[in-house]
Amino acid sequence: MVTGALGSLGVGAAAVFGVQAATTPTTVVGQASPAQSASAPAGFIPGYRPGTSFGGTSSSTGTTTTASAAQQVGIVEINTVLQYRNAEAAGTGMVLTSDGEILTNNHVVDGATSISVTISSTGATYTATVVGTDPTDDVAVLQLSDASGLQTAKLSSAAASVGESVTGVGNAGGTGTLTAATGTVTALDQSITASDETGGKSEQLTGLIEIDAAIQAGDSGGPLYGDDGRIIGMDTAASSGGPADAYAIPIDTARAIADQIESGADTTTIHHGNPAFLGVSMADGATGATVAGVLSGGAAESAGITAGDVITSIDGTSIASAADLSSAMAGHNPGDRVTVTWTTATGASESATVTLGTGPAD
Repeated sequence: MVTGALGSLGVGAAAVFGVQAATTPTTVVGQASPAQSASAPAGFIPGYRPGTSFGGTSSSTGTTTTASAAQQVGIVEINTVLQYRNAEAAGTGMVLTSDGEILTNNHVVDGATSISVTISSTGATYTATVVGTDPTDDVAVLQLSDASGLQTAKLSSAAASVGESVTGVGNAGGTGTLTAATGTVTALDQSITASDETGGKSEQLTGLIEIDAAIQAGDSGGPLYGDDGRIIGMDTAASSGGPADAYAIPIDTARAIADQIESGADTTTIHHGNPAFLGVSMADGATGATVAGVLSGGAAESAGITAGDVITSIDGTSIASAADLSSAMAGHNPGDRVTVTWTTATGASESATVTLGTGPAD
């Protein structure tokens, strides 16, 4: 759920690599979203800003009700803990296989340090791990622990059509009760720039289905049912105010990416499992990639890196910016041993070899 229109694509004061929060007790710096307090629900439905082929706005004429029994089959509620942002969050997903592979949006699990999934039709709850993510296309696949015999979501093989009646189902508001929002398809093949209300860390999404149903925070990753009662899309983004405009990834697109993730495909956009974890938050300073914070007990702290130091290389690869560090970390896995070189605040050059930990979902 989201409060204050906070979306999944916010940005903190610093970029974070291998840690989702700086360690200063009163300041939490997130890689994706500014953290809510521990008692406040975090959010998943980003606001949007018109992209180059944005199709305009429309008014919703549909209604929102409790999802029917048929609409709950193969649908799950996802709850996450974002330890390094001092937050909790909720979203939705769809069961792909009877042994518990779950399709959802990447931003539903981004930053999660633990994930629990409840089967909407039965109430059974499982822990889940990340199989892989595609942050670029906002798709993720989870695996439930010790699941079997699950009913799968009813995916359609037909494409959406303009004017088609649709129903978006999801964990709106993070209440744990699925709701159904009706509307129509207003446009196809839409491009948007999704971001939080500040416009921070925007994300380009293309090829989307535009609908006028009142999709809400918490619905992300949930099904968009077509007029034949089968799933034609995955609810992904919605306006944060004004007329109801929402967007869904076509289900054939989402499923194709999920198939790549499940197959172990190695691409420039797909990340398998959880990322390597250095334990620093970073900001671009006047002298390069400056450490903004260090996680207690992490690899960086064990090396003696402190806030204010400037990381200059990873395994001999020169680091001149926070983006450089992000690229270097993306090439490593948890458990890898890497040599980190940095310049201290006093100007001394230091180097140490550390073992990378396991980070939260990205």
